[in-house]
Amino acid sequence: MAELLLELLSEEIPARMQTRAADDLKRLVSDGLKAAGLEFKDARAFATSRRLTLVVDGLPAARADVSEERRGPRVGAPEQAVQGFLKATGLASLDQAEKRDTGKGEFWFAVIAKKGGPTAEALPGIIDAAMKALPWPKSMKWGSGTMTWVRPLQSIVALFDGKVLAGEVAPGGEMAPIRFGDTTRGHRFLSKGDIKVAGFADYVAKLRAAHVVLDPAERKKIVLEGAEKLCAEAQVALKTDEGLLEEVAGLVEWPVPMLGTIDSQFMDVPPEVLTVSMRTHQRYFVTNNRSGSLANRFVVVANNVARDGGKTIVDGNERVLRSRLSDAKFFWNQDRKVRLEERLPALKDMVFHAKLGTQADRVARIEILADKLASYVAGADSAHAILAAHLCKADLRSGMVGEFPELQGVMGRYYALEEKLPAAVADAIGDHYAPAGPADRCPSAPISVVVALADKLDTLTSFWAIGEKPTGSRDPFALRRAALGIIRIVVENGIRLPLKKFFDADDLMAFFADRLKVQMREKGVRHDVVDAVFALGGEDDLVRLLARVEAVQSFLATEAGKNLLTGYGRAANIVRAEEKKDKTLAAKIAGAPDAARMEQAEEKTVAAALADIERLVRPALQREDFAGAMEAFAGLRAPIDSFFEKVTVNVAEKPDLRLNRLKLLNQIRATMDSVADFSRIEG
Repeated sequence: MAELLLELLSEEIPARMQTRAADDLKRLVSDGLKAAGLEFKDARAFATSRRLTLVVDGLPAARADVSEERRGPRVGAPEQAVQGFLKATGLASLDQAEKRDTGKGEFWFAVIAKKGGPTAEALPGIIDAAMKALPWPKSMKWGSGTMTWVRPLQSIVALFDGKVLAGEVAPGGEMAPIRFGDTTRGHRFLSKGDIKVAGFADYVAKLRAAHVVLDPAERKKIVLEGAEKLCAEAQVALKTDEGLLEEVAGLVEWPVPMLGTIDSQFMDVPPEVLTVSMRTHQRYFVTNNRSGSLANRFVVVANNVARDGGKTIVDGNERVLRSRLSDAKFFWNQDRKVRLEERLPALKDMVFHAKLGTQADRVARIEILADKLASYVAGADSAHAILAAHLCKADLRSGMVGEFPELQGVMGRYYALEEKLPAAVADAIGDHYAPAGPADRCPSAPISVVVALADKLDTLTSFWAIGEKPTGSRDPFALRRAALGIIRIVVENGIRLPLKKFFDADDLMAFFADRLKVQMREKGVRHDVVDAVFALGGEDDLVRLLARVEAVQSFLATEAGKNLLTGYGRAANIVRAEEKKDKTLAAKIAGAPDAARMEQAEEKTVAAALADIERLVRPALQREDFAGAMEAFAGLRAPIDSFFEKVTVNVAEKPDLRLNRLKLLNQIRATMDSVADFSRIEG
């Protein structure tokens, strides 16, 4: 068994593309190997800022001979079909094919023998195809070439069993082809010259000697452990940031964490401003004091080993941060000189959407919604909700948000507090974009809940009204995120909100139901149970709906629930089949069956059980005791089982008896469907 080593060296690959690219390279080469009949033991992919690397272990030195059978046309088929079969299989005539009886007639079969040959002969084509198929989010051409790649490609290491494969990649134009070789390069600044490698173990060792850590997981570990050690020595705590850790590990090949200091003159600027400046713009890790507040230290990860221990690098980064924070402090000081109310006229100049008007128009809609929503949220003062909605977009015209768009809402809260506005109003301004994602904090204060709901409801209903609905993976206005945000706010705060009072379109409620199913599925809730409850129609209170869902799912998990579902299915299927035959039957079997026409004890027992259950279920549903309603249904199991064992429903010679028994089955269906449409439950 032999090893394949592939390295694609290029200019810097954006960190956000590296993991996906490594996975895609592994997938494409693995698929190519399998298609060529080459089995292997294992494939591992790695990425750094300058290289994609793949190692495949356990490949055979040569491919085995294989034979492939291909069925052709039926014997006696038209000549055109026969010629197409011969051409596709490479046969000269039907004399080289076999005639076989398949049980469905005689067909021609071709048995195609494929010679194996050395594995090394197949690999260059597989590598070339994989490189051309690699789906970069963005790619480029360089020089006079026509080939596209994420960044200019510099060299290709392609070794099989320690030997260079015979192959090349042509960039096109007047550029020379890039031949497969056995040499790579180390760190851009910390190593010089080419490095010749003989296999993966040799490659990894020589790269490390040339200041390149190949494995992204190892680079992350070096960054994290080094940063934590520096912070511990400085008596501060590193703020957890997995996203930034992933990105930084993709920016450096030889990570060296260093600790910098924020100039004290900036520590009175809101911590969110400092954090955005450091994290988003400079890729620095933020630190906290023991109290949890922002500390005046940051961690920068260099891609270099400094002779002076990093002093020059740290000084340079502190200088860059000082410059950026000087701008931030200027905006902070200037913005506080203008009240939020005074910024509102400028919103008339900010187009929200060509068909939906300006940000000022949007604020007016959010104010109306906030006024309506306040009555549904316990403890929400309508006047405060309207005021918060009125001012929630004002900071879009501030200098700070112009420089740091990520801080919209956040800065509005600070400016509101500076103006001595009620804290609940200020917090609502700061919270109204939340939750921005599944991991984001959900608003819980009454006014914050109202304005956050109003903002998201306006987004959904406005874009829906102009026909801008999500299609497939396309959702440019983040309507799915808005729907999920509404769901989280309503459910986590237990708000009894009738959504249909705010949704004009039925398909918007259906869209909402789909989002709810996605979220519930992630929590282990069956999508068909959500469907069954939504199918009742008119149920738009998410708190009540999810209580029904939980009760139904819990009941169906019991033995009694499973058996009753089977009985329901038998009853509903019989009724449904008869309704298809007779379009007027639905009206005939509505209502309760006639007790006087019941001939068998099993009929009477089911009718009595239904009557008892009705007396229990109706008040249970009224007080929203859905678990109690489902428990009441358990009493139907034995009577229904006995009914189907002893009673014939379709008694042709007694039409009145048949109709009465269909009424009884329809009553079983209607009684159970008062909680959920059980016909939508799978199984």
